[in-house]
Amino acid sequence: MPRNLSGEEVEAFRERLRAVAERQFAERGFDGVSLRSITDELGCSRMTPYRYFRDKADIFAAVRTSAYLRFAAAQEKAAAEAGEPVGRLTALGQAYYAFALSQPNAYRLMFELSQPDADEHPELREAEARAWAPIRDGIDAAVEAGVLAGDVDVLAHSFWAGVHGIVSLHLAGKLVHGVSVDELAEPMLLQLFRGALPD
Repeated sequence: MPRNLSGEEVEAFRERLRAVAERQFAERGFDGVSLRSITDELGCSRMTPYRYFRDKADIFAAVRTSAYLRFAAAQEKAAAEAGEPVGRLTALGQAYYAFALSQPNAYRLMFELSQPDADEHPELREAEARAWAPIRDGIDAAVEAGVLAGDVDVLAHSFWAGVHGIVSLHLAGKLVHGVSVDELAEPMLLQLFRGALPD
């Protein structure tokens, strides 16, 4: 009979499992990962994950939630440390790039893979909303200050799409025509701002 684990031991195991699952899901997709492949790498019994998660979809949701929360924390930190609205948006864009380049597996899980039953995981939906808020709030502050003009939600999605596009091209190895992601980041942000300047 397995001994009772302390709270710290349980969380340490869950964190190990999340790290292994994050990499496997990012590399193989949801369908390419099994509980067996996860437990084989962890070196534990097939039944151990069921002590902490209902099934593979539950593990996937936990891994994606963790990724969104780390991303949200990075965005919130960037927003809190910035000053005026354009500086804040620039800092958010830079933090976005930095997170994606330093944690590509997490980024892929957030934006390249979708949850098969996301509505059954409210914590994932909450993490997604938290991750979106700094960008949307940053655009809203810029519009309120008269620095940018336009519909806040349209501008926020445009800002996100532009930054995401460069990151995705980089992670897919498609920026092969002489300009790197580092060289594109600042000009892309400037173009986005210029396109939304008040008349």
